[in-house]
Amino acid sequence: MSYVNGKEILPDNILEEIQKYFGGGLIYIPLPKNERCKWGSRTAIREELRQRNEKIRQRKEEGCTIKELMEEFHLSYDSIKRIIYQKN
Repeated sequence: MSYVNGKEILPDNILEEIQKYFGGGLIYIPLPKNERCKWGSRTAIREELRQRNEKIRQRKEEGCTIKELMEEFHLSYDSIKRIIYQKN
């Protein structure tokens, strides 16, 4: 998401109405509810986290301790524990 000047994209009458209520400020305009995407669906982060979590579970099965996993993946005890015991 990037900053866009309203003057560049809005018709004058709409811009004037917005200026009455919120002139000079920054405003976020969300997508309509039916167009919203699931978290991470526009980037690869969902898949990256899935792969990371699978690797954590695999390393635990190989015998790594939670403390070792915390250090390797830079996560808290509770985060590692949640990932390990998470149902797929």
